[in-house]
Amino acid sequence: MNTEKIILGIDPGTTIMGFGLIKVVNKKMTLLQLNELQLKKYTDPYVKLKLIFERTIELIDTHHPDEIAIEAPFFGKNVQSMLKLGRAQGVAMAAGLSRQVPVTEYSPKKIKMAITGNGNASKEQVARMLQSLLSIKELPKNLDSTDGLAAAVCHFFNSGKTQQTKSYSGWESFVKQNQDKIK
Repeated sequence: MNTEKIILGIDPGTTIMGFGLIKVVNKKMTLLQLNELQLKKYTDPYVKLKLIFERTIELIDTHHPDEIAIEAPFFGKNVQSMLKLGRAQGVAMAAGLSRQVPVTEYSPKKIKMAITGNGNASKEQVARMLQSLLSIKELPKNLDSTDGLAAAVCHFFNSGKTQQTKSYSGWESFVKQNQDKIK
């Protein structure tokens, strides 16, 4: 039986949103696209969020992914950065959910562990491993796109396993899993 699936991986950000798409046929991955959305030139944070939403919708409508894997923001010392990343992630998730595409989030450490076997691997190590796994001729200058691709590959490697990550198939499942966020 021929099984085929397309996975969109997203590394959310308000300066650069990295993304990668893989196609999986009979458990073999091939690279479909590796790119980024540049947001540096925009100063209005709401315009950035709108562009993240629109680009994610465009990717979904063009490639029809079966699933979306997204990197979860990690807790850092700068609360403002964390809030901005959370908003970017939320907008990308909302785009997927609005098109009924299941979304799963992975921590940066889990993604690095899935790709390199080391949860503390550098962006460069992750990118080089993806280059080897997917026969990428030349790595991009910014590694945000390979971070997005890494989320997709991590999701593929974890498919079928019991996941300790959060996964949503639509607004209804999001609400069910987040009762504490409802007033």
